[in-house]
Amino acid sequence: LIRIIRCIHHRHHLSLLAFYIDIILFLSTCVTALISVVLTIRSLPFFLPPEEEEVEEEGGKSSSWLVGTGTGWVEMGEGIIPGGDQAAASGTVKRRGCTCSKEDFLPEPSFQSWSAYGKAMKDTLPRLCDRVTARSMDQKELTEVKARSGHEMKRDLSWWDLIWFGIGAVIGAGIFVLTGLEAQSAAGPAVILSYVVSGVSAMLSVFCYTEFAVEIPVAGGSFAYLRVELGDFMAFIAAGNILLEYVIGGAAVARSWTSYFATLLNHHPNDFRIHATALKEDYSWLDPIAVVVLAAVCVAAVLSTKGTSRFNYIASIIHVVIILFIIVAGLTKADTKNLSDFAPFGARGIFNASAVLFFAYVGFDAVSTLAEETKNPARDIPIGLVGAMTITTAAYCLLALTLCLMVPYQKIDPDAPFSVAFSAVGMDWAKYIVAFGALKGMTTVLLVSAVGQARYLTHIARTHMVPPWLANVHGRTGTPINATIVMLFATAVIAFFTKLDILSNLLSISTLFIFMLVALALLVRRYYLSGETSPTHRNKLVTFLLAILLSSVAMAAYWGSHRDGWWPYPVIVGVWFLSTLGLHLSVPQARAPKLWGVPMVPWLPSLSIAINIFLLGSIDAMSFVRFGIWTAFLLVYYFFIGLHSSYDTAKASSPAAVDPVKRLEEGNGH
Repeated sequence: LIRIIRCIHHRHHLSLLAFYIDIILFLSTCVTALISVVLTIRSLPFFLPPEEEEVEEEGGKSSSWLVGTGTGWVEMGEGIIPGGDQAAASGTVKRRGCTCSKEDFLPEPSFQSWSAYGKAMKDTLPRLCDRVTARSMDQKELTEVKARSGHEMKRDLSWWDLIWFGIGAVIGAGIFVLTGLEAQSAAGPAVILSYVVSGVSAMLSVFCYTEFAVEIPVAGGSFAYLRVELGDFMAFIAAGNILLEYVIGGAAVARSWTSYFATLLNHHPNDFRIHATALKEDYSWLDPIAVVVLAAVCVAAVLSTKGTSRFNYIASIIHVVIILFIIVAGLTKADTKNLSDFAPFGARGIFNASAVLFFAYVGFDAVSTLAEETKNPARDIPIGLVGAMTITTAAYCLLALTLCLMVPYQKIDPDAPFSVAFSAVGMDWAKYIVAFGALKGMTTVLLVSAVGQARYLTHIARTHMVPPWLANVHGRTGTPINATIVMLFATAVIAFFTKLDILSNLLSISTLFIFMLVALALLVRRYYLSGETSPTHRNKLVTFLLAILLSSVAMAAYWGSHRDGWWPYPVIVGVWFLSTLGLHLSVPQARAPKLWGVPMVPWLPSLSIAINIFLLGSIDAMSFVRFGIWTAFLLVYYFFIGLHSSYDTAKASSPAAVDPVKRLEEGNGH
């Protein structure tokens, strides 16, 4: 670490290669320290798991293997299903405290020896075909898969908690940082309309998420929904981007936290960062404060979900009061002349800003991951999600309008727009209130994000697509400790190096991609049911869905090409409209929602697909390159590890004697 610091200040004292080696060594030391902290925490009396127990049942099979449940392991064999005593049809069930051995991370038969792994690699193609066609079932996600965590999450959240979780999760760095950046360089005062466009897209996605969360109330959120409707493989690709979304989003908010903290202390944001001249400019401003903040959030998130909720809604109430102060105080200094040049960058600027500002709405999907901990999902989730998004969209539009009325868009500060705006109109004292409100808002965003991302990773680990050690739900706290620590460590590493503008663009791609898939999955859920939908209707469904997707992609591609001329847009919109109309008229719905459903199906989900893909066309090319690199990495991991571990788990939990309808996860689902 000393050599790194010296290199930062005196580049000639250390070669670039040596600098990178020291960085790797330092991060490796941090990982070792992290593992030590995890093991130490787990050894404390408060965190000690229940006493080990061993249950012997008659009829056990000798050809069994251990499937991790996080806090314990369930020995699996022929006719044995993971998830505890109730899941086991026969055999021996053994539970032991979670350790850090190989069996905690790769317990599947394919990884028991090099020869077994070689055989699994030779079967990669048939296994891939099996996983592509495999679809899980609602009941499987709600019982067997959830049981692999060993302990139940505590159901103690109400709609009141969910609303404040939603507000706390969403209103943060997006409005307090990106508003100034996009108003100044992309949209001008029309950034208000950019928030409206992004808000409409987010609300459509909220409807889709709500129906799924009510029908499948598990911690996996969109990963579980896609696994049920689009299959195992597509769910994994989405899962990787979900995790990227949370890591990037948390890193962006943590760096913004440093910026507003510096403003609160009358410093420039970079005064509290270390400039590493040996690194590229976009990655050279090292942010240790962001790492410290994330560490504090990690401790809070692992202790108690209900305690986190109480802190969140108290802090969010304070946040709402500060937002009202900003609006009221700002409007007293309003000058309508600042809106005279309302859209200086034209319609393209409005939509380009919308794509980036979608980052400001990221976070509501974390609320859907709390469905497993909600007392009454059918009532609480719709009220919580829709209520939080309505309040958030109204607040964003009013805040953007206030900012643009206070100062000309050319003079808006991109780093701390509201604080600098109050200083510019002679209310220098108000910038401290704004900075405090921003810090509080970003803290709750980080806290809710930590809760949500850990639950995503927990459910993904339950399927063994990632090591099952991460599926641990602690018996005392009822929280996924391992997943929380690992995700926040990854977030801290990214936050330490990377600038906000790179993070926000990359985050928007992952988010829009996932939201588009969820809307597509909802249409599949409503119009297709295995064993009931006829081949004719299935083929029509596929045709119309492809037409909706292709017309949306064509619209985004033409927009992204920056070509003049508007005549292609009516043609493409017409194709999208006719495709959606054809789906509505010629394909009967195969399933009605049991408790709560999205209105105006297929129109609203189809519109959500079109808007999300269109906004993707407004994001810069380099962000797509980074997105492609990440997706390629996911595929490499999947083909070498995730495919084989999830395949073994699915086969072991789907005995040949089970009804074929219940064996969709085993593969060859139709």
